[in-house]
Amino acid sequence: MPATPAVPAGGGRRSAAPSGGDAPLVDTDDVLADLTPEQLAAQWEDEKPPAAGALASAASSLVVIGVGIGAVVLSIAMGLGTPAAPQPGLWPFMISCVMVVLGLFQLIIGRHNRDAEKFTRMSLAPLTGLVTLAAMVALMPVIGFELPALVLSIIWMRFLGGETWRSTLLVSAIVVAAFYGIFVLALNTSIPHLF
Repeated sequence: MPATPAVPAGGGRRSAAPSGGDAPLVDTDDVLADLTPEQLAAQWEDEKPPAAGALASAASSLVVIGVGIGAVVLSIAMGLGTPAAPQPGLWPFMISCVMVVLGLFQLIIGRHNRDAEKFTRMSLAPLTGLVTLAAMVALMPVIGFELPALVLSIIWMRFLGGETWRSTLLVSAIVVAAFYGIFVLALNTSIPHLF
């Protein structure tokens, strides 16, 4: 099998030589177009993280089950109501039940799955997203949604998504303004806000 040229993920234009050289830019989309599906599959196989073992798969399933059971208990405490007159806990209860079922399914049947990836530094990204989202929810009643939503968007785009500062700040400001326009001005909801 001929060697496949290394192509950075995401496509775009990349230098063909180390930085500092005067080499022309190579359009990686053209390089990708020249590869056969088998070569692309082999390249992706080489680049993917190592596979997780059965213990990691079982542990992640147990975490999902535990979070789902906790959410079931909290949603019952909020009150379920009926489908005709739902209370705040009905939809979280239904979603939590689905989480528990999927966690059990993964624990029992999915343990033979070889597609699961080993936990790496990138595995902390969802945890970071969850913690910052919880912080935003906790701060909203105190200082409104605008500043927490702006900070959340900046953290997610810049530090979790790797976007440039310019696009991060621009898109974050647009997102907060759009939410303000929709939920405060247009719908006149009771969401806590500063302005």
